[in-house]
Amino acid sequence: MKLPQKVYLIDTNVILRYLLGDHPEFSARAEAFMADLSEGTKNAEILDVIIAECVYVMEKYYEIPKSEIVEKLSAILNFSGIVNPDRSEILEALLKYENSNIDIVDCILAARSSPEKVVISFDKEIKKLKAVSETL
Repeated sequence: MKLPQKVYLIDTNVILRYLLGDHPEFSARAEAFMADLSEGTKNAEILDVIIAECVYVMEKYYEIPKSEIVEKLSAILNFSGIVNPDRSEILEALLKYENSNIDIVDCILAARSSPEKVVISFDKEIKKLKAVSETL
């Protein structure tokens, strides 16, 4: 009987070291791990909270342009070994983030909204994201 393959949950610092290449030891290790994900020899899931943290750190601390953030994170989400069941929603959220002045968390809410999952908010900006929402 074959055991199911392990699925890794990737922390923000691994993604940042991989993308930024700014640490002699950790960046090399992150790059090797990401190469395995790219080839599909390892599987991982990237939680939306990790994507949000990556966006925040890259935008606010490293001052990376939105388009570059979206390009880099979308590329990772499309690696063969990424097994996120919500991949399409996260990719949609990244596009909404890139094309608006609205923060990534609201973009994730909007991407996850549907007639069955209605966003409730005081924020009128969420309507701009075409979210299924109601304002309190």
